[in-house]
Amino acid sequence: MNELLHRLHLDALLLFGIMTLCLFSMLVLYSAGGQETDILVKQGIRLLSGFFVMFMLAQFSPQFMRSWTPWVYSLGIILLILVLTHGVQAKGAQRWLDVFGLFRFQPSEIMKLALPLMVARFLSEYELPPRIPRLIVAAILIGVPFALIIKQPDLGTSLLIGASGFFVVFLAGIRWKYLISLTIAGVAMLPLAWYFLLHDYQKTRVLTLLNPESDPLNAGWHTIQAKIAIGSGGTYGKGWLNGTQSQLEFLPERHTDFIFAVIGEEFGLMGLLILLAAYLFITARGLYIATYGQDTFSRLLAGSLSLTFFIYVFVNIGMVSGILPVVGLPLPLISYGGTSIVTLMAGFGMIMSVQTHKKLFRHEDF
Repeated sequence: MNELLHRLHLDALLLFGIMTLCLFSMLVLYSAGGQETDILVKQGIRLLSGFFVMFMLAQFSPQFMRSWTPWVYSLGIILLILVLTHGVQAKGAQRWLDVFGLFRFQPSEIMKLALPLMVARFLSEYELPPRIPRLIVAAILIGVPFALIIKQPDLGTSLLIGASGFFVVFLAGIRWKYLISLTIAGVAMLPLAWYFLLHDYQKTRVLTLLNPESDPLNAGWHTIQAKIAIGSGGTYGKGWLNGTQSQLEFLPERHTDFIFAVIGEEFGLMGLLILLAAYLFITARGLYIATYGQDTFSRLLAGSLSLTFFIYVFVNIGMVSGILPVVGLPLPLISYGGTSIVTLMAGFGMIMSVQTHKKLFRHEDF
């Protein structure tokens, strides 16, 4: 079986971890979605679409993806500009493009893959660790899509996309003195970001994080109800379909952004620990593949995608647990959603490509 999967350019261990989470997602969504089969059908279709995209991307070698990277990155930038000029507004944000009235999509999802691809390609062409001129160019490559996305406004996605680019730079071996300098500069910029970058609703989310009880029926409602749900689950949970906060609809967005609280209420601490173990397994497998990548581009790309996946998990769990502001980020491979699943699966396809397209050398080749 392992040999067959390898010929199909699929990594057995990574595929096992992904499929485990997807099956668990269907179980939890049935409960969080009010026992409606329609939500399972839609999620199933989206998961199948994601697996198809993952399989297709896994067939392309890292060298092929590397050659197409500038075009994909440029397309992503153009689409982000079109969002600002011709985008569709919804809920006070302009983040979507309407394609001939057939469907809408967020170009920022493309940039979640295009940015680490582009930064990895650029840095892999030069000696590592990168020197200041290369770091400046990498900062520009990261900063342009970051600025375009934050303008929409979408602070959460812009920070995550920026993080994906930063991970490439970090894995490339950025010197600690540069890293410390960037950290100090970032902390110094926080007051300016508060007054000139954040919108009023974003400031409210930060203030609510510090004291959710200050507005328990409005801004603090999500956090308070999520913490009640997780705490009431205890060690072993109330049982599948037996959650009170979720089944009685006290918990908002229970099948999307706050599904982690549903898991905590119904499966308890043990269920959450098993879920975290599954996430750590997938992340560790991705980093293992990155470690043994055949070239610098492959290692930087697979490592960045793996760490970005972990950050997605960390931010969602932190948001639901009340240690991070609410940013509207789904729990990877578990929450109900479409574009986020396809994007994640595409990233896993790239990681599998790094693992399965490695060339084998004979002893006499050396």
